[in-house]
Amino acid sequence: MKIVFVTLAFVISLFASVDINSASAKELSSLHGIGDKKAIAIIEYREGVKCFKSIDELSNIKGIGKTIISKNRDILKASPCK
Repeated sequence: MKIVFVTLAFVISLFASVDINSASAKELSSLHGIGDKKAIAIIEYREGVKCFKSIDELSNIKGIGKTIISKNRDILKASPCK
């Protein structure tokens, strides 16, 4: 299973990055360690604060820590806040 996640992360990083300020729940739930519930929590948090200023702000969401962030860091981005 771990190989599948590593391969998926590698393939995604080749073609696109996931912008935590605009990604859909489906895109977010495809990340390592992020399921449907955490994807929805990310979107709810994003809507509450208007946007993430950095990827590290994901740690403000319950259940998302440094390990999950570091495993996804290469494919994540936080577009500038408007």
